Amino acid sequence: MKNLLLGIDIGTSACKVAVFDKSGSVIASCTGDYNVYYPKPGWAEQNPEEWWQAVCQAIKKILSEGKVKAEDIAGIGVDGQSWSAIPIDQDGNVLANTPIWMDTRAKDICDKLNDSIGAEQIFEVAGNSLQPSYSTAKIIWYKENQPEMYDKIYKILQSNAFIVYRMTGICSHDMSQGYGMHCFDMRTGTWNKEMCEKLGIPFSFMSDLYQCHEVVGTVTEKAAAETGLMIGTPVVAGGLDAACGTLGAGVLHAGETQEQGGQAGGMSICIDQYAADPRMILSFHVAPDRWLLQGGTTGGGGVMRWLEQQLGDYERSVAKEKGKSSLVQFNDIAGEVPAGSDGLVFLPYMAGERSPIWDPNAKGVFYGLDFSKTKGHMIRAAMEGVAFSLKHNLDIAEATGAKAEELWAMGGSANSLLWTQIKADITGKPIAVPSSDTATTQGAAVLAGVGVGIYEDFEEAIRTTVKVTRRHEPNPENQESYQKNYDIYLELYRNLKDLMSKNGGSK
Repeated sequence: MKNLLLGIDIGTSACKVAVFDKSGSVIASCTGDYNVYYPKPGWAEQNPEEWWQAVCQAIKKILSEGKVKAEDIAGIGVDGQSWSAIPIDQDGNVLANTPIWMDTRAKDICDKLNDSIGAEQIFEVAGNSLQPSYSTAKIIWYKENQPEMYDKIYKILQSNAFIVYRMTGICSHDMSQGYGMHCFDMRTGTWNKEMCEKLGIPFSFMSDLYQCHEVVGTVTEKAAAETGLMIGTPVVAGGLDAACGTLGAGVLHAGETQEQGGQAGGMSICIDQYAADPRMILSFHVAPDRWLLQGGTTGGGGVMRWLEQQLGDYERSVAKEKGKSSLVQFNDIAGEVPAGSDGLVFLPYMAGERSPIWDPNAKGVFYGLDFSKTKGHMIRAAMEGVAFSLKHNLDIAEATGAKAEELWAMGGSANSLLWTQIKADITGKPIAVPSSDTATTQGAAVLAGVGVGIYEDFEEAIRTTVKVTRRHEPNPENQESYQKNYDIYLELYRNLKDLMSKNGGSK
């Protein structure tokens, strides 16, 4: 009986593949790694072929373990990282690595387009300011720097659309990923041909638009051979990873808010009326007739991953002996340091910064180091710095009229009780934690479930699959020290901005 749903997440550091039953329980899961390439300062690329290879291997492993039969999978949903620009030719060959969301090489192109077309005119259509992180300027960068490759382009695909293409042979562009293109009208959810012309992007590069739960096609014979899936299995369009995670965390109604704790950080507030602010990010939700007002930061769980790589040699060496991973040990060490890290403040701008400052030259900074500070201080200050970036975005969103009452946490960082509590204390918002590790793939699977009729609608899907495992209430005793450090956090960037610009930038 076909009653299982397959969710695929194309993340920054790995793909996650999971099979769910109707209740949202994970039947089987697997991950697949791939690389991020940094060939020049400000550049961050990935090879979409490596995504596909990792997906195929993960699906094959799941099926070989015997808990899941391919014939029991009723539908497939794919989510993916934002702002890819995958160039394919008429035969579907990938023509170049795609710059990813961290890539800022196209800053000068954005400056020129904002001047020649007008930043306000672009924003009026797209609902988002033109920044180098988005797909738009990356396409024009191809045109200016790789003209021979550019002339071969048939379509530009987003990350999830590329996997959907490999499975079905059909090019698509889902509504939630439309915001990566500034010729996408964020009010109407349609392509704007006039803006395409102004930007200098051929309209033919754009694929047909699909609702995120809409079936694009079915698994082809070739894809079945590569993955082990059944020929004819329906594949829906899928969507943005943050939006699928938002759905998987249970956010469906206006005012509900997801807090993102994956490689990147940030939040997504569900709204039912168009409301754009150039400091923020606006996309469609993966559920129809809703938008997400987002804050997207470069500093999230990736900050802790970086710290562990640089400072975690000892913890890795004793992990087996202690029965605790290096990251769990880091969490314990940070827990011994008082709130406020004794005045140590961290700016988590490890790959420039996105909202709300939109500064590709921004740098990570520890401020307040002295001989009394320990590794634990640095770890906790890093946790607090990421939470400050979350608060910064929430404060800006609230100024636009989008107020978050409670946060629903997702991503690996939500597994840390300490880090989640720090975020609750710094933002002053209660935080609910559903199944944090599976929220994104579950959201993708829910799209498939609605698309193929496993669920009657999104309301039923959320009632059936989302279960809160714990809650965190803000601790007012920590408010004073956190507010002092938050003020320093904001002032540090203001004071260092010009210096960062002078000494930073992509070349």
